[in-house]
Amino acid sequence: MCGVTGWMDFSRDLTAARPAVTAMTRALGARGPDSEGTWCARHAALGHTRTAVVDLAGGAQPMAVREGGRTRAVITYSGEVYNAGELRGRLRRAGHRFRTAGDTEVVLRSFLEWGAGCAERLEGMFAFGVWDPGREELTLVRDRLGVKPLFYTRLPEGVLFGSEPKALLANPLVRPRVDGDGLRELLATAKTPGRAVFRDMRELPPGHVAVAGRGGVRETRYWALRAVPRADGRDAAVAAVRGLLEGAVRRQLVSDVPLCTALSGGLDSSAVAALAAAAPGARDGRRGRTVTTTFEGYSAAFRPDDTRGAPDAPYAADVARRIGTDHTEIVLTTPELLDPGTRLATVRAQDMPTPYGDMDASLLHTFRRVKQHSTVALVGEGADELFGGYLWLHRPEFAGAPTFPWVAMEDLHDSCRPAGMGRGLLAPALLEKIDMPGHYAEVYRRACAEAPHQDGEDAREHRMRELCYLHLTRWLPMLLDRVDRLSMASGLEARVPFCDHRLVEYLYNVPWSLKTFDGREKSLLRAAVAGRLPRHVLLRPKSPWPVTQDPAYARALRRELAALLDRRDSPVLPLVDTGAARRAAADASGAAGGWHSRMNIELVLQLDLWLRHYDVELVL
Repeated sequence: MCGVTGWMDFSRDLTAARPAVTAMTRALGARGPDSEGTWCARHAALGHTRTAVVDLAGGAQPMAVREGGRTRAVITYSGEVYNAGELRGRLRRAGHRFRTAGDTEVVLRSFLEWGAGCAERLEGMFAFGVWDPGREELTLVRDRLGVKPLFYTRLPEGVLFGSEPKALLANPLVRPRVDGDGLRELLATAKTPGRAVFRDMRELPPGHVAVAGRGGVRETRYWALRAVPRADGRDAAVAAVRGLLEGAVRRQLVSDVPLCTALSGGLDSSAVAALAAAAPGARDGRRGRTVTTTFEGYSAAFRPDDTRGAPDAPYAADVARRIGTDHTEIVLTTPELLDPGTRLATVRAQDMPTPYGDMDASLLHTFRRVKQHSTVALVGEGADELFGGYLWLHRPEFAGAPTFPWVAMEDLHDSCRPAGMGRGLLAPALLEKIDMPGHYAEVYRRACAEAPHQDGEDAREHRMRELCYLHLTRWLPMLLDRVDRLSMASGLEARVPFCDHRLVEYLYNVPWSLKTFDGREKSLLRAAVAGRLPRHVLLRPKSPWPVTQDPAYARALRRELAALLDRRDSPVLPLVDTGAARRAAADASGAAGGWHSRMNIELVLQLDLWLRHYDVELVL
């Protein structure tokens, strides 16, 4: 897995701009700690940082194809194409000759054979840029579900692009400006396809290609969900899901470096771990490896809350024993979660603040620990969106609300009202100006208008398919981005078998009644892996990524908030309701110790870091 960046500009000679291209490349150094490279020509320059996973010796980038004394194309590529072997054979039959064993050259020669249309033939997770000197065009491509990120900025006569905004911000032509739209995107829990937090930046939407040349930039969509009626009964659907998921896991086990599976002990990750352990040839004579994360003293002192009924570690250990993996339990301490360097690292990794605090910190520490023994990890993101695992989908008051159900569910928590998730300490004047309710209403309206439907759906089926679409296009992208950024900040490649596009296409068209045939969530997934997991794991309700319950963590947050409020140079102060923030900092009753209340403090602390370290200019 890698970092990609580049610059196309017809108004200057980029052979003299190598220092700027090098700076853009090095900004993505965490995404590729194994090597880096740049390639510069008159009007185009590409950069690449590499985490070597396949073809360790031969996969250096940027990679060029030279034939007949001229350069035909140059690529900077990030990702894994799981059908590379099949495409290699097809391209050889078409006359292409290969000099490397990795998938980068397969993608490059696919571009030479099919142009931008190569995107439709690639299966996997990827983001890349290809410069065609003959046409003087730069082609940017992003995978169907948006597993790998890709951003770009239009210039008067060109374009800058990169895996992450930090690469673009490393170029002197781009300033870290954030307007109202960007701030709304930062604060929202529903993503707007294509919109970036920084002004004048755009995120290439999932399933899209952008071609930039002398005439400007044009985006086209090469993949979208379609509503196709299916006549499968229960048994056929279970068999189909089992086969599609087994195939997705098997393809994603290909690696020339150590690999593991993240195992929470919930149904999703346990299913992936069990299928990986049972895949033909997966072990190669060795035991598979699984990892789970917990906190010091967490299981012994665990207190159930409204989203987590039990600690993960005992369930994960039971699964590991059942499937026979070499299991590691990562135990994190409160000082690790509170480490100022960790908080800054999570902000830098994501190029923005979030209210998720210890969730981000614990995930980053987990990925860092995993990197000590593995370079690739399979994770379970995507299952809840496909199989209907979220609580709010099974509560009529949320599923039927005229907004995103997860936004409707925020009203359950006093700490989220009326400002919304994590926004409880922001200044009322700011909240009025950015109008998050209005923003959600517009994003929701557009998303619902896009959702494809089958003919003859009844009202319930229509609504549940619509909700599936909302989750896949507005909720899942946030989770995928978080996993990608925090894993790549650790030099670790995270793979997501549930995001295999064939599985997604199939399940989008499965009726809701079939997805819940046993009267509860994720019926099809449970049936597809029945017999592979302990029964109590199969029946376990959804439990989100854990958060610490140590009271010392909440006390430390309140102390940090009080200290921030006393510093007159804190750049976040104009954005904060200082009265509410001082009350939260002084609240020793324990009310501020709940996770949703803590999110308000976490966001203020991260906003302050972001504004200072990114030198953000707010244009509101």
